Amino acid sequence: MRLDDASAAALEIIRGDGLTASEAVRTALREAAARRRVRSAIRDEVRRLAADEGDREEMRVIREQLTELAPPLSD
Repeated sequence: MRLDDASAAALEIIRGDGLTASEAVRTALREAAARRRVRSAIRDEVRRLAADEGDREEMRVIREQLTELAPPLSD
């Protein structure tokens, strides 16, 4: 396997726990996949919330209420 300098340095960090190169690569792949699953779940949740008219209306009302409670801006 040929790695650029940055990738080789990253591999050495992962191998710091005594892993072989293969174990380190498998670990990195699993961790990267887990991060992508989390990001995907967050994106899905954002889309779901953005499409929820009731939620958007509630947030509009809350913004209006907060604006009314905020102190006046001074120049």
